[in-house]
Amino acid sequence: MKSLNVVLLQGDSRIAQSLVSALSQSFHAVDQVHSLGELRARIASDRSRIVIVDTETVPFIEVERLSREFPNSPIVCTHRLPDEELWAAALSAGARDMCSASDTRSIVRSALQSTIFTQSAAA
Repeated sequence: MKSLNVVLLQGDSRIAQSLVSALSQSFHAVDQVHSLGELRARIASDRSRIVIVDTETVPFIEVERLSREFPNSPIVCTHRLPDEELWAAALSAGARDMCSASDTRSIVRSALQSTIFTQSAAA
């Protein structure tokens, strides 16, 4: 599992640092980007990426575009205050999960589960 990479776009720098630290323990590399363009370029350059995006920074229409454009790069969405409606919107947009941005344990778990699901589907 350690061979996979994560690309992260998170609006809150404090949360981003916490996520980079937590994700680095389970993934080969964790790259933090600062814009949607940079995110898209990073995914395109390395298709073995798990994508974690803050939906307060990246709207669901863009999550849907990313999901279609990069179907082998699972997306985990985060939000400061996720609820069932946001979770349903994230899944409808093609994300694997929606987690609270401050719940690093759930984000890491969702990212790891996404890699297992993706690897199983490819086999």
